[in-house]
Amino acid sequence: MKLILYSGGSDEENSELDKRLKLLLPKNPLVTYIPASSFESEIYFRQYVDRFKRYGIKKFLHFPVDIPTDPVLEEEVWKSDLIHLDGGNTYYFLASLRKKKLLGKLREFVQRGGVLSGESAGSILQTPNISMAGIPKFDCDDNDVRLKNLTSLSLVPFEFAPHFINSKRYHTAYKSYTKKTARRLYACRDGAGIIVEGENISFIGDVFCFFKGKKLP
Repeated sequence: MKLILYSGGSDEENSELDKRLKLLLPKNPLVTYIPASSFESEIYFRQYVDRFKRYGIKKFLHFPVDIPTDPVLEEEVWKSDLIHLDGGNTYYFLASLRKKKLLGKLREFVQRGGVLSGESAGSILQTPNISMAGIPKFDCDDNDVRLKNLTSLSLVPFEFAPHFINSKRYHTAYKSYTKKTARRLYACRDGAGIIVEGENISFIGDVFCFFKGKKLP
Protein backbone atom coordinates (compact mmCIF):
# COMPACT_ATOMS: atom_id res chain seq x y z
CA MET A 1 0.00 0.00 0.00
CA LYS A 2 1.35 3.39 -1.03
CA LEU A 3 -0.57 6.46 0.10
CA ILE A 4 0.14 10.14 0.61
CA LEU A 5 -2.20 12.41 2.55
CA TYR A 6 -1.62 16.13 1.97
CA SER A 7 -3.23 18.83 4.09
CA GLY A 8 -3.02 21.61 1.52
CA GLY A 9 -1.04 24.78 1.01
CA SER A 10 1.21 26.21 -1.67
CA ASP A 11 3.46 24.30 -4.07
CA GLU A 12 6.49 25.48 -2.12
CA GLU A 13 5.03 24.31 1.20
CA ASN A 14 4.36 20.87 -0.26
CA SER A 15 7.67 20.44 -2.08
CA GLU A 16 9.03 17.87 0.40
CA LEU A 17 5.89 15.73 0.12
CA ASP A 18 5.96 16.06 -3.67
CA LYS A 19 9.56 14.81 -3.78
CA ARG A 20 8.66 11.84 -1.59
CA LEU A 21 5.70 11.10 -3.85
CA LYS A 22 7.94 11.10 -6.92
CA LEU A 23 10.15 8.45 -5.29
CA LEU A 24 7.15 6.11 -5.11
CA LEU A 25 6.53 6.29 -8.86
CA PRO A 26 8.13 4.42 -11.75
CA LYS A 27 9.82 6.20 -14.64
CA ASN A 28 7.45 7.98 -17.01
CA PRO A 29 4.35 7.47 -14.83
CA LEU A 30 0.74 7.98 -15.83
CA VAL A 31 -1.07 10.24 -13.37
CA THR A 32 -4.84 10.66 -13.03
CA TYR A 33 -6.26 13.76 -11.38
CA ILE A 34 -9.75 13.38 -9.88
CA PRO A 35 -11.31 16.68 -8.72
CA ALA A 36 -13.92 16.91 -5.99
CA SER A 37 -16.18 18.71 -8.47
CA SER A 38 -16.13 19.28 -12.21
CA PHE A 39 -16.84 23.01 -11.68
CA GLU A 40 -13.74 24.91 -12.81
CA SER A 41 -11.76 21.69 -12.48
CA GLU A 42 -9.87 22.33 -15.71
CA ILE A 43 -8.21 25.29 -14.00
CA TYR A 44 -7.11 23.22 -11.02
CA PHE A 45 -6.04 20.36 -13.27
CA ARG A 46 -3.73 22.67 -15.20
CA GLN A 47 -2.27 23.93 -11.93
CA TYR A 48 -1.69 20.33 -10.82
CA VAL A 49 0.00 19.49 -14.14
CA ASP A 50 2.26 22.54 -13.90
CA ARG A 51 3.16 21.59 -10.33
CA PHE A 52 4.33 18.08 -11.22
CA LYS A 53 5.85 18.74 -14.63
CA ARG A 54 8.85 20.11 -12.75
CA TYR A 55 9.51 16.53 -11.60
CA GLY A 56 9.57 15.24 -15.17
CA ILE A 57 6.05 13.80 -15.17
CA LYS A 58 4.49 14.17 -18.61
CA LYS A 59 1.36 11.98 -18.81
CA PHE A 60 -1.79 13.21 -17.05
CA LEU A 61 -5.49 12.35 -17.21
CA HIS A 62 -8.35 14.53 -15.96
CA PHE A 63 -11.25 12.46 -14.60
CA PRO A 64 -14.18 14.37 -13.01
CA VAL A 65 -16.62 11.92 -11.44
CA ASP A 66 -19.72 14.10 -10.95
CA ILE A 67 -20.50 14.25 -14.68
CA PRO A 68 -21.01 11.51 -17.31
CA THR A 69 -17.70 9.74 -17.90
CA ASP A 70 -16.19 8.24 -21.03
CA PRO A 71 -15.78 4.45 -20.60
CA VAL A 72 -12.58 4.54 -22.66
CA LEU A 73 -11.14 7.25 -20.41
CA GLU A 74 -12.12 5.35 -17.28
CA GLU A 75 -10.40 2.24 -18.59
CA GLU A 76 -7.19 4.25 -18.91
CA VAL A 77 -7.60 5.65 -15.38
CA TRP A 78 -7.13 2.22 -13.82
CA LYS A 79 -3.86 1.80 -15.73
CA SER A 80 -2.44 4.81 -13.88
CA ASP A 81 0.58 4.67 -11.62
CA LEU A 82 -0.79 7.49 -9.45
CA ILE A 83 -4.35 8.63 -8.79
CA HIS A 84 -4.76 11.96 -7.01
CA LEU A 85 -7.98 12.88 -5.17
CA ASP A 86 -8.06 16.65 -4.90
CA GLY A 87 -9.62 18.99 -2.35
CA GLY A 88 -13.12 20.44 -2.21
CA ASN A 89 -16.36 19.56 -0.49
CA THR A 90 -15.80 16.14 1.07
CA TYR A 91 -19.49 15.21 1.26
CA TYR A 92 -20.08 16.01 -2.40
CA PHE A 93 -16.92 14.17 -3.42
CA LEU A 94 -17.84 11.00 -1.51
CA ALA A 95 -21.40 11.09 -2.82
CA SER A 96 -20.11 11.34 -6.41
CA LEU A 97 -17.64 8.48 -5.97
CA ARG A 98 -20.29 6.29 -4.38
CA LYS A 99 -22.84 7.08 -7.11
CA LYS A 100 -20.32 6.01 -9.77
CA LYS A 101 -19.41 2.93 -7.69
CA LEU A 102 -15.75 3.91 -7.68
CA LEU A 103 -14.85 3.31 -4.02
CA GLY A 104 -14.26 -0.39 -4.59
CA LYS A 105 -12.26 0.29 -7.73
CA LEU A 106 -10.03 2.74 -5.88
CA ARG A 107 -9.39 0.16 -3.16
CA GLU A 108 -8.50 -2.42 -5.82
CA PHE A 109 -6.17 0.09 -7.47
CA VAL A 110 -4.28 0.52 -4.18
CA GLN A 111 -4.21 -3.24 -3.55
CA ARG A 112 -2.63 -3.76 -6.99
CA GLY A 113 0.22 -1.45 -5.99
CA GLY A 114 -0.99 1.85 -7.41
CA VAL A 115 -0.11 5.04 -5.55
CA LEU A 116 -3.05 7.04 -4.18
CA SER A 117 -2.58 10.62 -3.03
CA GLY A 118 -5.11 13.03 -1.65
CA GLU A 119 -5.25 16.66 -0.65
CA SER A 120 -7.61 17.94 2.06
CA ALA A 121 -10.94 16.27 1.15
CA GLY A 122 -9.03 13.70 -0.91
CA SER A 123 -7.00 12.78 2.16
CA ILE A 124 -10.04 12.51 4.43
CA LEU A 125 -11.52 10.09 1.89
CA GLN A 126 -8.68 7.63 2.55
CA THR A 127 -9.74 7.24 6.18
CA PRO A 128 -12.55 5.00 7.57
CA ASN A 129 -15.15 7.78 7.37
CA ILE A 130 -15.40 11.46 6.56
CA SER A 131 -16.59 12.68 9.97
CA MET A 132 -13.69 15.13 10.07
CA ALA A 133 -15.24 17.05 7.17
CA GLY A 134 -17.77 18.32 9.71
CA ILE A 135 -15.35 19.14 12.52
CA PRO A 136 -14.77 21.70 13.92
CA LYS A 137 -18.21 23.22 13.42
CA PHE A 138 -16.74 26.71 12.99
CA ASP A 139 -14.59 25.54 10.04
CA CYS A 140 -16.17 22.66 8.16
CA ASP A 141 -17.70 21.51 4.88
CA ASP A 142 -21.42 21.97 4.30
CA ASN A 143 -23.30 18.71 3.82
CA ASP A 144 -25.54 20.16 1.12
CA VAL A 145 -26.02 16.72 -0.46
CA ARG A 146 -27.42 15.48 2.88
CA LEU A 147 -25.11 12.49 2.87
CA LYS A 148 -25.87 10.12 5.74
CA ASN A 149 -23.48 7.24 5.04
CA LEU A 150 -20.08 8.73 5.82
CA THR A 151 -18.13 5.47 5.35
CA SER A 152 -15.20 6.03 3.03
CA LEU A 153 -12.22 4.11 1.59
CA SER A 154 -10.93 2.79 4.94
CA LEU A 155 -7.36 2.48 3.70
CA VAL A 156 -5.81 3.69 6.95
CA PRO A 157 -6.77 3.02 10.60
CA PHE A 158 -6.63 6.68 11.67
CA GLU A 159 -8.54 9.89 10.97
CA PHE A 160 -7.15 12.97 9.27
CA ALA A 161 -7.75 16.68 9.79
CA PRO A 162 -6.33 19.07 7.17
CA HIS A 163 -5.65 22.81 7.47
CA PHE A 164 -4.97 22.54 11.20
CA ILE A 165 -4.41 25.75 13.15
CA ASN A 166 -2.64 25.26 16.47
CA SER A 167 -5.17 27.16 18.56
CA LYS A 168 -7.32 26.53 21.62
CA ARG A 169 -10.51 26.29 19.55
CA TYR A 170 -9.11 23.51 17.38
CA HIS A 171 -7.60 21.70 20.37
CA THR A 172 -10.93 21.76 22.18
CA ALA A 173 -12.86 20.48 19.15
CA TYR A 174 -10.45 17.63 18.43
CA LYS A 175 -10.10 16.58 22.07
CA SER A 176 -13.88 16.43 22.34
CA TYR A 177 -14.19 14.40 19.14
CA THR A 178 -11.54 11.84 20.07
CA LYS A 179 -13.30 11.08 23.34
CA LYS A 180 -15.98 9.45 21.16
CA THR A 181 -13.76 7.40 18.82
CA ALA A 182 -11.14 4.70 19.33
CA ARG A 183 -9.04 5.97 16.43
CA ARG A 184 -6.13 8.38 16.52
CA LEU A 185 -6.65 11.71 14.80
CA TYR A 186 -3.74 13.28 12.96
CA ALA A 187 -4.14 17.02 12.38
CA CYS A 188 -1.83 18.59 9.81
CA ARG A 189 -0.90 22.17 9.12
CA ASP A 190 -0.82 23.16 5.45
CA GLY A 191 2.41 21.91 3.93
CA ALA A 192 2.41 18.86 6.20
CA GLY A 193 1.22 15.35 5.48
CA ILE A 194 1.42 11.62 6.03
CA ILE A 195 3.10 8.94 3.92
CA VAL A 196 1.99 5.30 4.19
CA GLU A 197 4.19 2.59 2.68
CA GLY A 198 2.92 -0.84 3.64
CA GLU A 199 2.98 -1.00 7.42
CA ASN A 200 5.20 2.07 7.74
CA ILE A 201 3.77 5.52 8.45
CA SER A 202 5.93 8.64 8.27
CA PHE A 203 5.13 12.28 8.88
CA ILE A 204 6.30 15.37 7.04
CA GLY A 205 5.99 18.82 8.61
CA ASP A 206 3.80 19.81 11.55
CA VAL A 207 1.53 16.88 12.37
CA PHE A 208 -0.34 16.75 15.71
CA CYS A 209 -1.95 13.67 17.24
CA PHE A 210 -5.17 13.64 19.29
CA PHE A 211 -6.29 10.45 21.03
CA LYS A 212 -8.87 9.65 23.71
CA GLY A 213 -9.53 13.31 24.46
CA LYS A 214 -5.88 14.34 24.72
CA LYS A 215 -3.27 15.96 22.50
CA LEU A 216 -0.29 13.62 22.52
CA PRO A 217 3.26 15.03 22.74
